[in-house]
Order: sequence, then C-alpha cells, then structure tokens
Amino acid sequence: MKEAVTILKDTKIDLLITDLKMPKIDGSELIKFVTEHYPRMQKLVITGYPSIQDSLAFIKSGVVEYLTKPFTKGELEAAVTRAFKHIDKKTPGKSNEKYQDTYGDIIGSSEKINEVIQIIERVKNNRATIFIQGESGTGKELVARSIHYQGKFSRAPFIAVNCGGIPETLLEAELFGYVKGAFTGADTNRTGFFQAANGGTLFLDEIGNASMVVQSRLLRALQEKEVVRVGSQKPEKIDLRIIAATNSDLREMIKKGTFREDLFYRLTVVEIMVPPLRERKEDIPKLVEKFLFKYGIEYKDRFIQLEPKVLDILKRYNWPGNIRELENVMQRAVIMSDKTVTVAQLPENLKYTIDFPDEAIVPLKEMERIYIEKVLRVMDNNKTKAAEILQITRKTLREKLNKPNSNG
Repeated sequence: MKEAVTILKDTKIDLLITDLKMPKIDGSELIKFVTEHYPRMQKLVITGYPSIQDSLAFIKSGVVEYLTKPFTKGELEAAVTRAFKHIDKKTPGKSNEKYQDTYGDIIGSSEKINEVIQIIERVKNNRATIFIQGESGTGKELVARSIHYQGKFSRAPFIAVNCGGIPETLLEAELFGYVKGAFTGADTNRTGFFQAANGGTLFLDEIGNASMVVQSRLLRALQEKEVVRVGSQKPEKIDLRIIAATNSDLREMIKKGTFREDLFYRLTVVEIMVPPLRERKEDIPKLVEKFLFKYGIEYKDRFIQLEPKVLDILKRYNWPGNIRELENVMQRAVIMSDKTVTVAQLPENLKYTIDFPDEAIVPLKEMERIYIEKVLRVMDNNKTKAAEILQITRKTLREKLNKPNSNG
C-alpha cells in the first residue's frame, strides 16, 4: 500500500488496475484510497470471484471496468481501451488531480453545480447549520452527503431523516428518543436520531412537514445544543451539524403561520439552492453515463451503450422530475434494451421531443398554431396521437385548428 501511495504521489497515473484478492492488502482498500484522494483516476477491477453485489459496491467508488478471471489478452486490452474513454481529454493535468466532473456523489461541471460545490467547500469542515432548497428530485440529499463525507467529520455518523415519511405522532419520539413508559408501547428507553447522529450530521429532509410541536423542540435543540427525550426531564448535550432541506416555500409557510420564523432563521445560517436539471443540461451526458453503468451492471451484467440520437433527445427535454426522473428513464431503458439503448426504449413523451430551428418572432396564438401543425406533420396527421403529445383533448385540437388565422 505504501509503495502504491508513493507511486501515485510522484508519477502521472491515468488508470489503476487492481485485483481484489491480494496478500497483505484488500484491493477494495486501495480503490477506496484512490477514490478519496485521486477521484479523476479511472479504475479497473480484476477478480476471480465475480458477483453483481461486488459490481454495485464499486460503482459508487467510480470503478469503470470490472474484469473476471480468467481473461484473454484481448479482453484486457478492450477493458483498458474502454476505461481510457472515460478520461476527460479536455481537462489538462494528471488523473491524480481533482476530477472536475464529480464531487463526492455529485456529478456535473456546469456553472450552476460548481456554485453549489464552492459553498460546500466553505462549510464542509464546520458545524454551521445549512439549509438546502430545491425542487423534488434535484439531489438535495446528495448535496447533504457531500457536505458530510467531503469534510473532516466524515468518519462520524450521517443520519438522514425524511420528516414527511414519518407519521406526525411518531416524529417527535423518533427525533429525540423516549423513555420507558412515556406513551403506550414505550416498553424500553430508546435513543432518537439526534443522539444517533451525535458528533456527525443529522439531515432533516422535508422539514416543512414537521408539526409546530416538533418545530418548537428543534428550535430548542439548536439554541441550547441539547435534547430531552419524550417522557423525560433530563437534557442530553449534543454536538452535531444540522442540515435541513425542503422543496416547499418556507417563507410562504411563515406567512400562513405553519412554520416558525425563528426556526427558519436558525436553520438558514447557510443556504444552498440546488438547481433543477433543466438549468444544468450540460451535465446530462455524465449523469446518463453513470446510470448506464449502474443499471447495465445490475440488470445485464455488462456495459450498455447509448444511441447518439437518444442523448440528443435527453438533452432537449426539460425534466420536470429532475435527476430522479432521468434516472428512472435510464433504468427502464436499460431493462428494455439488449446492448444499446435506442429511441424505442424511451417513454412516449420523450420520443417525440422536437427541436425546431429558429424562426421569426410571431404572436403567441400564431406560434401555437404553427407548433400544432408541425406536431401533426411529425405524427403523419394522426390527430389522436398529436392531441396526446400536446396534452389536450382531440376536441380542443380540432377547435384550435378551425380558428381563423389572425395573421395580418
């Protein structure tokens, strides 16, 4: 291990090839070290004990190739060639240097995502309370995990709690713990998420779903740095970082009296806005590459390719469900494909994403008619199909087509 570390520090390395079973050191330890210190470096794993579980475990470490013994010289050469295709030729420098397309679990190099990463870099080594906001499916938990695992508290616990997934009557007890006899069913003392995360990070997702009672207790925990279990009077000191997230508008909730203003200001010491996927479309190719690899290994035990036209369609679509929707689409496409994902494996609403050339500026009503007519042409004048793509009824489509053209 020491010899490998010395070579990595002093030599330009583009590709790590390692076995899993080696004397004195487990190959997974070397992979973990390289992932943490040289995330740009490509990794090829060799093993005589293949399993889907192992493949999936190394996906998160950025392993791009997985070769099973015995293998031929040609198979090794092909695996190395594929691995080198993952290296970003546009980014100068050694693979030992920082990889600009990934940061922790965050994938992307767009301006919007780089702004998020810059904030993470400033907060990752302190316990400032952080508030993450963004639409559903944008990756708020990934941001929270990156804050924790990229910083100096990474060896401490990271506890994620979905406040919207726990019944209101149980959330208080789950967060703060309880003592025996506190309520019906409390047969023993139990620690809560706050105690479990002590020393590390507690991530409170969908904080807007917390009741006013829970909000009051959260405020006290933040102010006093202590919690009291349900049914107890004894405070317990805590030392952790709170990260809260929501896709709700807490400021609007404050106006309606459903969220405490004082808690809001306690939570928003540092605010991070996670951009929707439609505002960072240049990151789509890398995200697609990740999902192709992940689900190709999981479902097909091999790498799945992508028809170029598919990527064009994916980049034009606006992704109202954000990264979660993109992952769902790619997961389904991999399942339905053989070796290559084609347009046929895409959902219907994506298949007919149309990219029109620039045209003269015209009134909105006229543009609507122009668009409808083009969709009809693409659908070979099939009004039922066109209405489905336009998300209107066939009757509404007929009415719009029968309106006189107001041009002139």
